[in-house]
Amino acid sequence: MASTITSPTTHMRIDTTTMATSITTEASLARLLAWCSPAYPVGGYSFSHGIERAVQDGLVRDRCDLMAYIATVLRDGAGAVDAALLAAAWRAVDAGDDGALDAIAEIALAWRGTAETALETVMQGGAFVAVTSAAWPAPRLAGLLARHGRTIAHPVAFGSAAATHGIGLRDALFGYLTGFAANLVSAGVRLVPLGQTDGQLATAALVPVIAMAMEAGIAADLDTIGTAAPMLDLLSIRHETQYTRLFRS
Repeated sequence: MASTITSPTTHMRIDTTTMATSITTEASLARLLAWCSPAYPVGGYSFSHGIERAVQDGLVRDRCDLMAYIATVLRDGAGAVDAALLAAAWRAVDAGDDGALDAIAEIALAWRGTAETALETVMQGGAFVAVTSAAWPAPRLAGLLARHGRTIAHPVAFGSAAATHGIGLRDALFGYLTGFAANLVSAGVRLVPLGQTDGQLATAALVPVIAMAMEAGIAADLDTIGTAAPMLDLLSIRHETQYTRLFRS
């Protein structure tokens, strides 16, 4: 069982099952909350990860369908790969290994099955590293931006920033995946359409799936990760030629 020690300014969680220690100060928590907010200017609101096509084809018609779609993304699609990439990037930065980080950044660019989902991760990743470097400057982030420009996958940018600013791996992963899921819920609310309460019910119900995706990401090996959700890629490919579109993916 995990134990918790709390002080007015620092929250320390020690997970005795994995012997992993995460220390989150109020300053680093503020950063994490800002980065996961829909107001953070990475353009996430313009991507639906294929949900727009799924709605068009009658595959997502209500809250339960939307939850099932997003759960599949988290367990078997981009969410699973992103969690592993974020964890690997966090560890590389924590170890001060820029060579390993650059290799992870290159691998990450190959982990998308369609043009639109590739655009989705690179557009958000590039915006994230640029904005975060400006708002919370740090030499390691500046180096990442200098070496890769804005051609960087979102989870790699996020994991690098989290490690740079002292945000624990578990907190960073849970925050990133929660923000990813919430963005897809928001897209579904607009597209199905659903009411705002249905959107929040979906968000709440997805928390256990997010927690499982976080654990899987921590335990993942980049040499063996993969996805098993071909329908998601097919919907993304079909979205590229959809006549009327609100979203870029």
